[in-house]
Amino acid sequence: MTQSMSPIPDVQAKADARRVAIDKVGVKNVRYPITLRTRGGGEQTTVARVNMYVSLPHHQKGTHMSRFLEVLNDYAKPLTPGCIKKITREITERLNAEQAHLELEFPYFIEKKAPVTGSPGLMDYNVRFDASSNHADDFVMTVRAPATSLCPCSKEISAYGAHNQRCEIEAGVRFDGEMWIEDVVEHLEASASTQVYAVLKRPDEKFVTEEAFDNPKFVEDIVRDLALRLEDDGRVAWYSINSENFESIHSHNAYAQITRDKRG
Repeated sequence: MTQSMSPIPDVQAKADARRVAIDKVGVKNVRYPITLRTRGGGEQTTVARVNMYVSLPHHQKGTHMSRFLEVLNDYAKPLTPGCIKKITREITERLNAEQAHLELEFPYFIEKKAPVTGSPGLMDYNVRFDASSNHADDFVMTVRAPATSLCPCSKEISAYGAHNQRCEIEAGVRFDGEMWIEDVVEHLEASASTQVYAVLKRPDEKFVTEEAFDNPKFVEDIVRDLALRLEDDGRVAWYSINSENFESIHSHNAYAQITRDKRG
């Protein structure tokens, strides 16, 4: 005897009487492999933490969480930056939403040679992609790099040296055409007192120490110099930049931030 199957109710699609719209609802902290092209013509595979959201109208009780992963799995073979706009568009269609948001955060590795000996080492940089679809596509690439800052005031007033510290410099950019993660890293590192490296021999350490001493910068100097570099880069249409200096003689950090839209 065959038992008839009753339809399974779709609770998420039911009406909601509270009339409160939700800006973002979805899935967060999905770990997923991502393959990226490198500026040198190769490929790099890393693991991203993925967040996927839609806006929810006031009259709908919930969204269909499983459909986010279905869309991701449909397009991510492997997941590449070229898939991102397709994914956000497909999310709006599959979930019948006005807006869709996709966020990916992952480590990106670049081989970097020491400045004097040329000793190679792998540096990792934190990268984030933020994409959205709302009748138009938006994409922001954010890169954060470690560097060194040396205090101009300390150098001026001290007889024996100057205090220096690690800093983290970050730039989020909207750009036209093609812009590589490596391009943003170069802008970031060139704005500091000196760069940091994975491997340093004694001649390299001497070079880096003296370079920082010859190039003292407040946190304000770092973001201003970075802003000038991005203003000169014709690909960059919008940027939001910041630097956080982890002060070595203070119990607080120093911070500065600039956001500019070059399109007016």
